[in-house]
Amino acid sequence: MRLDGSCHCGAVRFGVDSPHPYPYQRCYCSICRKTAGGGGYAINLSGRAETLDVQGREHITVYHAVIDGETSTGERHFCRHCASALWVFDPQWPSLVHPFAPAIDTPLPTPPEHVHLMLDSKASWVEVDARENDQCFAGYPQESIAEWHQRLGLEDDA
Repeated sequence: MRLDGSCHCGAVRFGVDSPHPYPYQRCYCSICRKTAGGGGYAINLSGRAETLDVQGREHITVYHAVIDGETSTGERHFCRHCASALWVFDPQWPSLVHPFAPAIDTPLPTPPEHVHLMLDSKASWVEVDARENDQCFAGYPQESIAEWHQRLGLEDDA
């Protein structure tokens, strides 16, 4: 599925092909929560990095979080004018890019369940709205995005 997105002010527009377009993964880590998480978490999607097409790249700034005193290789892309969080790219996984669901303008499919991760980092004021089928993890899930889609029979819908 082709995902088209933009920042709030319209200075940046982008598109990326995603074999896994369901916005199901909610990350509660302090980095996602503070840079892109209006509800106390960020919703990240997955796309193929080689298909990322960007207009207005000159309006983008990149943030590298510091984790345990070390600068992360993860590149969080933002519009430098309106501060919209756009996507995360990490050169450790060069084939992937992770757009933030709120930046996507394309209608997204409703996920049949959610995965809540990094719950040990969530803010005390955040309530986890987990449904019966949802999976919750203190750290990272044991199941990959592709495995999640395959288990739910969603690989042909993407």
